[in-house]
Amino acid sequence: MTEEEKKEVATPAEEATAEAPAEVTEEVAESTEESTVELETEDEVDAVENERKPAKKSRGRKKKIETKEEKPQSEWSEQVVQISRVTKVVKGGKKLSFRAIVVVGNKKGQVGIGCAKASEVIVAIQKAITDGRKNLITVPIFKTTIPHRITGVSGAGKVVLLPASQGTGIIAGGAVRPVLELAGIENIESKSLGSKSPLNAANATLNALKSLRRFDEVAKKRGLTVMEMLS
Repeated sequence: MTEEEKKEVATPAEEATAEAPAEVTEEVAESTEESTVELETEDEVDAVENERKPAKKSRGRKKKIETKEEKPQSEWSEQVVQISRVTKVVKGGKKLSFRAIVVVGNKKGQVGIGCAKASEVIVAIQKAITDGRKNLITVPIFKTTIPHRITGVSGAGKVVLLPASQGTGIIAGGAVRPVLELAGIENIESKSLGSKSPLNAANATLNALKSLRRFDEVAKKRGLTVMEMLS
């Protein structure tokens, strides 16, 4: 037998093996076609359902941005001079309360003193601050000091204020110093005479600052110029 005849003649096992791959390939092809058809139908169904359903509005959450609000700083400054406990005799006995003395100023020529009483310390201080802002005075300042020498009196208290040169500072003590500092005076000399009560000393200082006069005001009253008055 020639080689060509041998190739034509095949055993049954060989025929089975030759036919099997063809059947497998056909089954695989059919399964892929079915899967593609199913996928196409599912996509179509989803598209139809999405068209029927109303479109949902996207609710975007607003991001909270934390911002620290800075409170505007006030130009007014307060300084507590004294807090004392006082008693008042009433019909049922004694009523205890607190008295606060506070100096209020903006360090630009305005200053005031407040005095108030209350059953609590914080309330007394707040009331004293309010009272001090109601009693503000304007202080004439001449080159970081006062224009001239002045003496203030309040009750038994007496305070003498003297102008000072640049670099001297505030030479004062007790209740006189906070009044001069919050008024905006940088160079001054003072001497407290008479009563040592903080309220009397503070009021005497305020009285002295209130009595100050400017050079131009005095010269105008005298009918002179500032140079003629000072010469």
